[in-house]
Amino acid sequence: MTAIEIPPQPRPDADTDGFWHATSHGHLALCRCQDCDTWQQPPVERCRQCGGPTSYQPVSGRGAIYSYIVVHHPAVPGFADHLPYVVGMVELEEQPGLRLASRIVGVRPDDVRIDQAVQAEIVALPGGEFSVPVFRPVDGT
Repeated sequence: MTAIEIPPQPRPDADTDGFWHATSHGHLALCRCQDCDTWQQPPVERCRQCGGPTSYQPVSGRGAIYSYIVVHHPAVPGFADHLPYVVGMVELEEQPGLRLASRIVGVRPDDVRIDQAVQAEIVALPGGEFSVPVFRPVDGT
């Protein structure tokens, strides 16, 4: 009998605790400047635009596929049973350039396209206590 492979598990730190706290409660939150309201991804303690303090705030999870790849070979433990699968860069509607990388689910890899509307959903990451966002195409796109 072979051991079941599990995906790599996150290692939260001071910069990402807000993200993991939000996903553990079933929603998506990203880092945003408290002074100029600019979203910061990846998260930082001080805003890249004005130097103001940042905090985690909820985002809608709605966006569009900016770029993607189709994974055909088991490069990451825990996902071999999902081959082929899509990893996409999603631009969220909150701000141009606000992008988050994640798996694209609920669609055949051949049917994924740039600018396709997607919505985030939070799912359990096997092998631990974490939940992660994945994106699913919105009906009609």
